Amino acid sequence: MGLAQLHSRALLGLQAPDVTVEVDLANGLPSFSLVGLAEVEVREAKERVRSAISNSGLEFPSNKRITVNLAPADLPKDSGRFDLPIALGILAASGQLEWRALETFAFAGELSLSGALRAVRGALPMVLASQALQAQSLVLSDGSAGPTQAALQWVLPPGSAQEAALVPDCVVYEAKHLLDVVQYFKQIQSGTAATGAECAPPTGWSRLDAAALHTALAQPRYADMADVKGQSAARRALEIAAAGGHHLLMVGSPGAGKSMLAQRMAGLLPPMGLADALQSAAVASLNGQFDWQHWGTRPVRSPHHTASAVALVGGASPPRPGEISLAHQGILFLDELPEFPRMALEALREPLETGTIHIARAGRSAQFPARFQLVAAMNPCLCGYWGSAMRKCRCSPDQVARYQARLSGPLLDRIDLHVEVQAMPAAELMAAQTGEASAAMQARVIAAHNKALARQGYTNQGLQGQALEQFAPLQPSTQGLLQSAAASMGLSARAMHKIVRVARTIADLEPMGPADAAIESNHVAEAIQYRRALLGQDL
Repeated sequence: MGLAQLHSRALLGLQAPDVTVEVDLANGLPSFSLVGLAEVEVREAKERVRSAISNSGLEFPSNKRITVNLAPADLPKDSGRFDLPIALGILAASGQLEWRALETFAFAGELSLSGALRAVRGALPMVLASQALQAQSLVLSDGSAGPTQAALQWVLPPGSAQEAALVPDCVVYEAKHLLDVVQYFKQIQSGTAATGAECAPPTGWSRLDAAALHTALAQPRYADMADVKGQSAARRALEIAAAGGHHLLMVGSPGAGKSMLAQRMAGLLPPMGLADALQSAAVASLNGQFDWQHWGTRPVRSPHHTASAVALVGGASPPRPGEISLAHQGILFLDELPEFPRMALEALREPLETGTIHIARAGRSAQFPARFQLVAAMNPCLCGYWGSAMRKCRCSPDQVARYQARLSGPLLDRIDLHVEVQAMPAAELMAAQTGEASAAMQARVIAAHNKALARQGYTNQGLQGQALEQFAPLQPSTQGLLQSAAASMGLSARAMHKIVRVARTIADLEPMGPADAAIESNHVAEAIQYRRALLGQDL
C-alpha cells in the first residue's frame, strides 16, 4: 500500500486554481478509479497512463486497487494535463519513485501511449497563477512549511515549457518523455542529479533559461504602411486611433484599400510592455493558439462575417475566450461589418466600453480581458459604390438606408472615428509616391502615447467622468464649437465625450506640445470631422 501527492493546476478562465493529485494504492480487487469532478478527457487518462507506463518499461501495479483523487473535488477539471502527474503519482505510490522528491515540483502534460509527452493548452496561465500566490506556503509531508507557490518548479512538455518559461523568475524544465522525468528524479533520490552532477541529466530533459529564450526571440514584424499610396485622411485617422486607443470605422467602395490599411494598424501601436504581453499570451494559451516565437507581437484577429456572437465574445462550457479576448492588446478587424449577425455586433457594445467580458453559464462563470481596438470596414451600400466618383451606384435611396441600418445607432455611437476611404483613380495610383513608413508614424504615436501616460497613466480612450474634465478641459470658445456641432448633428453625451477624447489625442500628436497642452479649436474641429450622424452625409 502507498500514498503519493503531487501538484498541478486546472484552468477556470484565466484563473488556474491549484489541484492536488492524490494517488492511493491498496489491496483488494484490481481497479483504477479516478474521482474529483473530472471531465471525459480526464477520465480517459486511465487508459493513456496505463499504456504509457507499461510501454516505457516501467511497472504498472495492475494487481492493486488504484484510486486517484483530483482535489478540490468541486473544481471542474478538463483536458489531458493531468496525465503526467497521475502517472508519476502511481509510480511514487508503488515505490518506484520517492514522492517526497516531487513535492517542490508541479507537473502538467498529456501522455501518448508510448510515454511521449504532448503539449497542453494553458501552460502560461498556470505558471502565472503560481507566481501570483507567492505568499502562500506549502505544508510538506513531515509537517514543515514548504516553499512558496512561486518557488514550485514546473515540469512541462515541449512547446508548453517554452511558453511557460516566458514568465519571469520561474523555473521550468522541459521533458520529452515519461522516462526522462523518472530518470531525473531517480538521480535526485541517489544524490546524482544534474545540480550536483556526477551524472548527466536525461537526454530529453533540460532546464529552460528564460533570459536566453527572450534573447533568441525575434522582434515583432508587421506589414508596413509604406505599401499604402495616398489615402492621407485614412492614414491620419489610423495614427490618431493608434495614439489614443480609439476605435475606428472605415467606409468606402470595394478595393479602396480599407483592408490593407487595417492590416497595418498593429505596426503603429507602441511596443507591448511585459505585463501586457503576458496577459495577451495567456489568453491565447487558453485556446491553445499561442506561439511562443511570436512573443510580444500584438494580435490581429480577423473573424469572418459569419461568426456568431459566441465566437466573438466567448462562451461554451466551461467558458472559453472569444475573438475579442484573443485580440486583447491588439486589433480586432471586422471586415464587411454590416454582414455580421446583428446579435453578434450588439454583443460588442459592453466590451467596447469596459475592456472586459464576463461570461456566465449554469454553474460556471469566467471573466476575460478584452482591451482591444476595433477597426471595422464596410461598403456604403449593397453594391458598394454609393458616393463613389469611379462608378455609378445601382442602389435606391431606400436600399442604401436599409443597408446602413444594419448597424445600430448605439454601436456606431461607441466607435470613436468614422472615416471615408475613397478609391484612387488608376492614373493617380500609378503616379503616387511610396507612402510614409510605419516606423515614422509609430514614433509620433509613441510620443503621444507617452504624453498620455505621463499625464493620467493610461490612454485617452480610458478618460471618463472627472478625469475627462481634469485632463481634457475645453476653453469657452472651444466648448461653443462642440455644443454647436452636437446640436446640429444630434450627438449623444457619449459621442460628445468621444470627440473630446479624440481632440485630446490630436493635441498630444502636436510635435512640440507638452503633455498638458491645451485643446484648441482646430483639434476639436478635426475630431468633429470624424463623427457622422449618417454614413456618407456631409456635415
